[in-house]
Amino acid sequence: MLLKAAINGGRTTDEFPGVPLTATEIAQAAVAALAEGATVVHAHARTADGGQTIEPAQVGEMVRAFRAAAPGREIGTTTGLWTCSGHAERMRLIAEWPADALPDFASVAFSEEGAAEAAELVLARGMVLESAVWSMADVPALLASSTLHRNVRILIEPELESPAEAVAACREIAAALRAAGVTAPLLYHGYDATVWPVVRAAVADGCEMRIGLEDGLTREDGSLATGNEELVRAVLALEAVVTV
Repeated sequence: MLLKAAINGGRTTDEFPGVPLTATEIAQAAVAALAEGATVVHAHARTADGGQTIEPAQVGEMVRAFRAAAPGREIGTTTGLWTCSGHAERMRLIAEWPADALPDFASVAFSEEGAAEAAELVLARGMVLESAVWSMADVPALLASSTLHRNVRILIEPELESPAEAVAACREIAAALRAAGVTAPLLYHGYDATVWPVVRAAVADGCEMRIGLEDGLTREDGSLATGNEELVRAVLALEAVVTV
C-alpha cells in the first residue's frame, strides 16, 4: 500500500529542530524517508525565512535538488492558498512553475476558493493531480469538478482534534465518495493527536497512508520521534502487524 512521506509542511525549527527547510535539506530528508520504505514524498518549498511558498524559483529549486538526489522517484507539493495571497496569485504562480522542474504531483484542497480551476491547471501543466477534502462539506465541490475522475488519489484530511471524530469523518467521507462512483484510491491522514488513530484506520480500511513531520512529531506512544525516517518505519511496522 502506498505510503507518502510528508516531510516538512509548515513545521518550524521551534517545533522540531531537524525539520528540513532548504532545498538541500528537503532532498536529503526525502532520500532518507524513501530509503526507509516511503513510496513517494510530499514537501513544501520554503522561503529564506522559513515560510511556505509556491513561488516558481523555490519550487523549481526544491524539485531539482530532489531529482538530483533521488532520480526516478516522485515528489509532490501543495497548492494551498496559505502559501500566497489568494487564488488569482496561486494560478499565476502554478502557471510559472519551471517546465523542467515540475513536481510529479500536486495537491488541491477542495475546501478552498478556486479549487476546481486549480485542479484543471495542475493537469494542464502535465502534473498528476490529487484532490483533498477536509470535511463532508467539501465533497459536493469535488464531485462536481471536471477533474474528478483524473485524480491519482483522493486525500481525506479531517480537520478535527478528536481522534474518534477524525476516524469517523474519514470513513463517512470515504463512503460518500464510493457511493458517488469515485474509484480512485483514498488516502487518510491526520494531524498531531489524530495521526496514529487515522493511520490505523487507513490500514484497517485498505487505504493509502501518509506520515511525516508535517502531520505529527511523535511516536504512537506520544514520545517525540527522531524524524521522518523513524515515523516511516513505524507505520510500515504497524501495517505489517495489522494486516497479518
